[in-house]
Parts: sequence; C-alpha cells; structure tokens
Amino acid sequence: MTRTSRSIVVGVSVLALTALTGASVALAVTPRGSSSVFQQLTKSLQGEWHGTFQGTEITLTYTLTANDSALMEEFRPQKGPVMITMFTVDGDHLIAAHYCSAGNQPYMATAAITEPQAKRIAFALTNVTGLTTPDDWHNTALVMTLEDDNHLTQEWTYLDKGSSGKTVFHFSRAQ
Repeated sequence: MTRTSRSIVVGVSVLALTALTGASVALAVTPRGSSSVFQQLTKSLQGEWHGTFQGTEITLTYTLTANDSALMEEFRPQKGPVMITMFTVDGDHLIAAHYCSAGNQPYMATAAITEPQAKRIAFALTNVTGLTTPDDWHNTALVMTLEDDNHLTQEWTYLDKGSSGKTVFHFSRAQ
C-alpha cells in the first residue's frame, strides 16, 4: 500500500469511527477580532437610545436579527423618514449597509479588526447604490464611539455635489 493510500484509508477510518460513535473532533478556533467586536456591539447596543439633533428628537433602536448574524439599527426621528443600518461580520471586517432616506444605500466596511475590544469603530465607504449621479448626497463614512454603557456618539461623513461634511449625533440609553 502506498503512503497516499494509507493516508486516505486512515482519514476514511477516522470519519467512519466518528460517525459510528457519535464522537466529534474539536478544533481549536480562535474567534476573529471582528466577531468579538460584533458581539460587543450587540451586547452594548441592543435596546432603545434617545438623542436630539437640531431640535428634533431621535430614537435609535438596535435589534439582533437573522439568527443573531445581523444587528439592525432603526433611526427614527420624531418628524421625518426612518432609516435602517444593518451591521454584520464579513471575515475580519464589520460591514454596515445603510438604507438612507435620501434613497441610496451606502455600503461601508471597517479596516481589518485585530483587537477583540473596541470603543471606536470606523466604517469607510466601499460602494453605494441608488444614486442618480455621483454628485448626489450620500454618506461616505461612519464612526461609532461607545463612550460608556449609556452613551453613544455617531459621526456620519457625507458628500454632496463634491463637498464633504459631517453630522454628529449623541445618544443616551433609554431608562
């Protein structure tokens, strides 16, 4: 029997033994930094948050969905349209898909996450759909800062007709 044949026989034997005995082979898997940060986000953000921007009250609601694989943010101003942002893990990155009241959908991603804990998470634009022209108003970045258990800051950067700007929101956990 050749060396390759022996390897195949041994491999098949191990699989058969595992199937017959119901035993499982445990593999040592190190959680990715992105998965750890996503879990941190889900634990830290779930629930309701309140803030005010230019005299308008805003409620943020975070809900874990899709078999715990996506964190949905519902941005609901007292007056005006609701927006949704979905956060998920993609390899060693987190991604954010924002469904904007402007009718476009910017997709943003973090840089590779290597630290298992983060208070500041920065997303940068990877692509955007739903624009009529490239000069249409659209978000280009999001920085989320978890100040503490009860305070969240969001900095949204945008582009409009070639000019960039930033909108900063401050939220407190609903009591």
